Amino acid sequence: MPFEPKGIIVAMVTPFRENEALNEEGAREIIRHLLDGGVHGVFALGSQGEFWALSMEEKRRLLEVTVDEVNGKADVYAGTGVESTRETIELMEIAEDIGVDAASIITPYYVRPSSRELVDHYKTIASKVDLPILLYNNPARTGVNINAAVLSALTKECSNIVGIKDSSGNLTTTLEYITSSENGISVLAGRDTLIYATLAYGGQGSIAACANVAPKIVVKIYKSFVSGDHNGALKAQRELTSLRMAFALGTFPVVVKEALDILGLPAGPCRKPVLPLTPENRERLREVLIKLNLL
Repeated sequence: MPFEPKGIIVAMVTPFRENEALNEEGAREIIRHLLDGGVHGVFALGSQGEFWALSMEEKRRLLEVTVDEVNGKADVYAGTGVESTRETIELMEIAEDIGVDAASIITPYYVRPSSRELVDHYKTIASKVDLPILLYNNPARTGVNINAAVLSALTKECSNIVGIKDSSGNLTTTLEYITSSENGISVLAGRDTLIYATLAYGGQGSIAACANVAPKIVVKIYKSFVSGDHNGALKAQRELTSLRMAFALGTFPVVVKEALDILGLPAGPCRKPVLPLTPENRERLREVLIKLNLL
């Protein structure tokens, strides 16, 4: 049976020590917290996971720790997108050898490939590995948009492209993905404020950064929706909004890490140049967590 990305997949933080070294024990503790919260998948090396700040060896080690600690209790996704096709394939092969369930590949984010080049990029990668692949569209950060025509062309030719994470924040784009893909692939919300809307349009779930901090609230959106309790799903979605809007208190991805720190979980700092929140904004974040009954 083909792999189907669905449910709430947490875009996991990468824990660091105060000297910015990878904190493997911290990662294990956070993974246990996420599994206790009921998430359906754990996504390492995503944007919230500071993939751009990690060496290839650090990426390898974090994937090893994640697969070991999850131990089959949820699906493990690896963020394997880097700037070049060649290096992306290298990381895909590492992830496949370690035993992840699927890989997510963001578009190149420094060069600006054309649609023709994007199709070739993803087709080349898909032909080199057997791992199920999620495309990752985040045009606000990369300056590159995967349009519906590119997605349709890829799903026609690449059987292991099984889904797309849409962080565009544009529900028209989300709907175009859902209606245009040939093989009924999974479309996942990449904006935590749009989980309910994506499900209502026919999407399969979300890759959610807020699930690091409030996994039970995020999971409730999905579980309530699929059980037919739309009012419950919408209530949970509205509840989550205050946490997502708190991202404006600092430079991404620091707010989620500081929220975890306030909750007593060892996320540690972001790697520089991202700095900690100001004392005033940290207190504002604490107030958000209190209102959500997380403290």
